[in-house]
Amino acid sequence: MNLPKNIILIAMILALLIPIYEAWKDDEVWQKMLAFASIATKTSMMILVVSVFRDDWTLGAGGVIILSVGNAGLMLLAHILKRLNEI
Repeated sequence: MNLPKNIILIAMILALLIPIYEAWKDDEVWQKMLAFASIATKTSMMILVVSVFRDDWTLGAGGVIILSVGNAGLMLLAHILKRLNEI
């Protein structure tokens, strides 16, 4: 009965491993920041999926806040670091 939910969560965790591998492999700061932004997005999407499965709106609200606000500061910092390396 819970098999489709488990398969969805396992697939999401496997998709989360791709940017983790990219961040581990690459030494460039810009690429690491992009990989961490991707990890944050995938994690917040996982939170939203779990909140729908559990029918928990409080957890969903936390996932939406992470999704909307969390990547903005990280991407701004990555852009500043990229500009500093160009000078």
